[in-house]
Amino acid sequence: MSKSNYDYDVVFIGAGHGSDGAPLLANQGYKVAKIEAEAVGGTCTNWGCNAKLVLDGPVQLSRTQERMKNVVNGDLAMNWAANMKYKHEVIDPLAGGLENKFIKAGIDVLHGWATLKDPHTIDIDGTTKTADKIVIATGLHPNQLDIPGTELAHNSKDFLALDNLPAHIVIVGSGYIAMEFATIANQFGADVTVMMHGDKALRKFYQPFAEAIVDDLTKRGVKFVRNANVSAFKESDGKLSVEYGDGQSQPTDWILDATGRVPNVSGYGLDELGIKYNRHGIEVNDHLQTNVPNIFAAGDITDTVYPNLTPSATFQSKYIARFISGETNEPIDHPVIPSVTFTSPRIAEAGVPVAKAIDDDRYQVVFTDLTKDWFRQVDHQDLAKQALVFNQDHRLVGVTEMSEQADNAIDSLLPAIALQMTPKQIQSIIPLFPSITHEVWKKL
Repeated sequence: MSKSNYDYDVVFIGAGHGSDGAPLLANQGYKVAKIEAEAVGGTCTNWGCNAKLVLDGPVQLSRTQERMKNVVNGDLAMNWAANMKYKHEVIDPLAGGLENKFIKAGIDVLHGWATLKDPHTIDIDGTTKTADKIVIATGLHPNQLDIPGTELAHNSKDFLALDNLPAHIVIVGSGYIAMEFATIANQFGADVTVMMHGDKALRKFYQPFAEAIVDDLTKRGVKFVRNANVSAFKESDGKLSVEYGDGQSQPTDWILDATGRVPNVSGYGLDELGIKYNRHGIEVNDHLQTNVPNIFAAGDITDTVYPNLTPSATFQSKYIARFISGETNEPIDHPVIPSVTFTSPRIAEAGVPVAKAIDDDRYQVVFTDLTKDWFRQVDHQDLAKQALVFNQDHRLVGVTEMSEQADNAIDSLLPAIALQMTPKQIQSIIPLFPSITHEVWKKL
């Protein structure tokens, strides 16, 4: 039963992970709706992390076979079309499955474009709904370079739907998306050129590790152009080219604009309501409220210290649900949220970054060449390094790893960082042996 005189107690604009708090409210008797203009589940589920991992699966298999070529022989032929078909088989049903799950939980899923008319009224393609509380969870969309010919470039969503892989691809950018897609396309046989905005790839990660990834991809045939200064995309007689540098030109078959993602703030009525936002997203207080108190924001659309990652969106959304229900009145805290780039090898990190710790005498950084560990030698890992960051009490406060299992290694260490475990507490935990968790914990 509704707890207000509106059509809904809480409406989420956007049905991605920024709306993950909806079931918590529905279970407590709140009348809840999600409004989605595209596919339920949002970018991550349909055109992001999930889809990317399916395409990356054969890459990891091929890399393992490559490292163990003297043990595992044979030809692992890469089939892009078959892999893309399989990606659709795995990913396409997810949106419908999630929608059914929400409906069974008592949540209304409304399809259409939502526009705020006043603090409690939402227009959905001509239909009006009212709500006591509103949560804006509209996420981000791919940036589009403001240069001549920008319409000739494609975005990450297009790449994840390519039926046939072009022979040559130019990728503009060198962040997560650029480096992950360069890894995948290169392994599947495409000739890849990466046009970097500056001279650093994966700039959010510890640079010696990032440069090791660049060096490895370079050996595999990927061309990196640093400080490319891309100025235009051109098409002549059906042939594409990227203009860059001092009058230089790179012919190509396909262009990927991977120059970042920007907040979805246009067309939702934010300006008309005076909701404040900037180029980083909607401005919120420490309860994730906008300057209109009954309207909240969650996920990538927010301008907060949280990284724009799926776990951040989920955490924020569930916090809002607990705040609305009265379960908490405390400001949102700042948990340790790990991040990873799915290159091969991967780079993952959590807590205090290495670059910050190196220049601060409050921390000690311990570097390890993991290729010498017997557990990493099982699958012949030849590019694996780790950096552990300890505070003055020798508590683990940060970790960065570059390896084929970096994501799993960082997940294993999260409890020690998040709970600020003492050395004695760490020693009381005995992980399964042999396992990646045992190997990373024994270094603490």
